[in-house]
Amino acid sequence: MDLGLKGKVVVISGAAGIKGSIGETILQSLANEGAIPAIIDRNARGFGYAEELQKKGIDASFFQTDVTDPQQIKKAMDGIIEKYGRIDAVINNVGVNDGVGLDASYEEFMNSLKLNMVSYFLIVKHALPQLIASKGNILNIGSKVALTGQGRTSGYAAAKGGVLGLTREWAVDLIKYGIRSNAIIIAESWTPAYDNWIKTLENGAEKLKAIVKKIPLENRMTTPQEIADTCLFVISERSSHTTGQFITVDGGYVHLDRSLLTE
Repeated sequence: MDLGLKGKVVVISGAAGIKGSIGETILQSLANEGAIPAIIDRNARGFGYAEELQKKGIDASFFQTDVTDPQQIKKAMDGIIEKYGRIDAVINNVGVNDGVGLDASYEEFMNSLKLNMVSYFLIVKHALPQLIASKGNILNIGSKVALTGQGRTSGYAAAKGGVLGLTREWAVDLIKYGIRSNAIIIAESWTPAYDNWIKTLENGAEKLKAIVKKIPLENRMTTPQEIADTCLFVISERSSHTTGQFITVDGGYVHLDRSLLTE
């Protein structure tokens, strides 16, 4: 299916994760559809990703940015606008489950909010004139933690709850411009970071088996590619009448009846 993303300028934050991460997989999927990715991330590996895509004829750009710094976000967005003169979609993908719990300091809690939620607000704020001009759309990457809680991660849970609130608020606020705003909610996805975390646990193999057993559909984790495919569909015109939605890509982990899991 042609998603009609060829030549569309898509701002994507948090896309310079290691190969196989959700952000990097979305990035490669955008490039495969012929979109023009404008990458915002603090990790310098983004320069390499942009260069790889440029060699394939994709006009990708990387803007190294600490998204906890409002001035750096503004500089990056100004650079994107100066280079391309338009923005067709924003994918806010930053997310670090940083373990900032009730024992954390005020500063640690606020930094978690800045990273995991405030960066979303600032990127959209600076992209808004271009989104209005293009009748573009916004996609926020959320987490099940916003709905279920997790324990020992107050900052991340609060931020991701806020992201869902912003998603609906923007859908209402921007409907007069024809701008759509949606969120993807992720639960258990097999990424390199998840693999690394499991390996730090003394009983990692058993823990992984217990988690996978609780995923109703096929008893397996969601792949980053499955998440990326859904993201691209949602930002495309193939999803042109979808706004204000929380789309959960999780094999039924969050919403389906627990009785499915009984043996």
